[in-house]
Amino acid sequence: MNPARDALLMAAGNRWLGEHLPRYRFVRATVRRFMPGERMEDALDAAGRLAEDDIPATFTYLGENVRTAEDADAVLRHYLRLLDLIEERGLDAEVSVKPTHLGLDLDPAATLERLHRLAARSAALGKHLFLDMESAHYVEPTLAIYRQLRDEFDNTGVCIQAYLHRTPQDVADLLAADGSIRLVKGAYREPRDIAIHDPKKIGQSFEKLAIAFLRWAGGGRLALATHDLGLLAEIEGRAAAAGFGRDAYEVQMLYGIRTADQRRLAADGFRVRVLISYGTHWFPWFMRRVAEHPGRNVWLAIRNLFARR
Repeated sequence: MNPARDALLMAAGNRWLGEHLPRYRFVRATVRRFMPGERMEDALDAAGRLAEDDIPATFTYLGENVRTAEDADAVLRHYLRLLDLIEERGLDAEVSVKPTHLGLDLDPAATLERLHRLAARSAALGKHLFLDMESAHYVEPTLAIYRQLRDEFDNTGVCIQAYLHRTPQDVADLLAADGSIRLVKGAYREPRDIAIHDPKKIGQSFEKLAIAFLRWAGGGRLALATHDLGLLAEIEGRAAAAGFGRDAYEVQMLYGIRTADQRRLAADGFRVRVLISYGTHWFPWFMRRVAEHPGRNVWLAIRNLFARR
């Protein structure tokens, strides 16, 4: 058990906290570690700086669980504009989207139509579209949408969470369909009958799923989204023993975290991609990031609270 992590994940879903805590200077100072800014231009500029080190990017416009179809349509227009600017700036970058941000709670069919437009535009630019995975309640509807997109577009991928008990079967199904996945440990507060809680066992699940994907994948793309360098070293060793080089998969890390390691891994022959999140609706996402390493990140917040401005 990790009471601090549980408390932070509970806070991530609290609407009152989400409306009030972002007003505090120390909270906003802490979140700057994880994102370059709230505007699309901030994210694009950050990707431009990464490009100087030949590191590509993936963008996520923060938000989830929109309340109206008009809000979902506005998110679609935002992403289409983002894709235009990625092309205009000549960036090696793609987008990853939350289905609830595009209306999944309201109308799955309309959400599929919006995602179809994003997948088509991404395909025209020679880029992937990834679907982020949210809490366990959304796994099945997200995978259903992904399967429909994948039938038409090879350039689509989906995020898969290693801590869910159902994930090995989901990965097997995706392998059979030549799907592409971004593998993460998992960052939502789920009951024990749905998710593994032991960090060591979560890491073991992550490793097993990564190696299974490498061994059995057809044309699918594998991205390992973790900052756990020990876990990445274990996977590299097992992958090499099975005949796979460092270019057989991609390492993905968040903007602002282990920046020196990102450059080192890229220099060592790994394919590295940085996930850049931006937008004003950052509170739930931010709290889940803090929950990944409660002691270290809460201490960062305390330092910012007392920092001179």
